Amino acid sequence: MSKSVVPIPPAVFASDLSLRYPSRRPDSSDLVVNGVSLTLEQGDVLAVVGETGSGKSTLAAAVAGEARTGDPRSPVIHGGALRVLGYTVKGITERKRDLLTLRVGYLPQDAGSLLAARLTVAENVAAPIYARDRRFNQTEAGVAVATLIDAVRLPLGILGRYPHELSRGQQQRVAIAKALILDPALLVADDPTSGIDPTIRGAILDIIRELQASRRFSALVVTTDLTAVRRITDQVVVMHRGTVVGQGQVDAVLDAPGHPYVEGLARARDRDSTRRSTHAG
Repeated sequence: MSKSVVPIPPAVFASDLSLRYPSRRPDSSDLVVNGVSLTLEQGDVLAVVGETGSGKSTLAAAVAGEARTGDPRSPVIHGGALRVLGYTVKGITERKRDLLTLRVGYLPQDAGSLLAARLTVAENVAAPIYARDRRFNQTEAGVAVATLIDAVRLPLGILGRYPHELSRGQQQRVAIAKALILDPALLVADDPTSGIDPTIRGAILDIIRELQASRRFSALVVTTDLTAVRRITDQVVVMHRGTVVGQGQVDAVLDAPGHPYVEGLARARDRDSTRRSTHAG
């Protein structure tokens, strides 16, 4: 008699999820995320697109295990369900949250600017290792750090430098390495190209995609730039004012917009396509 196959749970599963902040009134009028449902399968990449204030960063923070941590800037699950890597986030115990966050790499907005100023690049990237185990073998940690610095296309010579000595793009690459140093099963990247020179934004997204392919982690990538999505995935969730207004394959969503905001994105895509065709001609 053959054994039944246990299905692998999605990396992220949200069902009618609503989020608010503890400083706000606990009613539906102050929900930052309102009734969002989405699924990110293991090993896939999903982009969440929306303008500033759409709730996408709040959603990213909740998925990264930042919900109800006691911090007033930490979102609270108001309703619905959220499961990340098999963990039910609502009502999660501190011990289980620690286990979850061990498996999630979180790249918050402007992560490069959040690097510890008094630590070298090597020390910044290794910090999560020693936060988990102060007695971790230094040689092994050094090899892991150097491997990731090379993987994000930075010279090993920067390991002894400090964040202020790096460009914004270099700082962001260091932050990516730091987010991945514990070899997470899921990367949550919140607007990873924000504030970075437009000429190298594509390179940052290419690095994330290449690392995702080689290390086989799942990834939830938040962005305001729909054109950037195509560099990393063809699966998108479009958010507007806390709700999902489009979901699926990028072109399918844009070809049949069911919301004015998505219509605007479709028009922007068509303008970009026309511009590229003109330049190519």
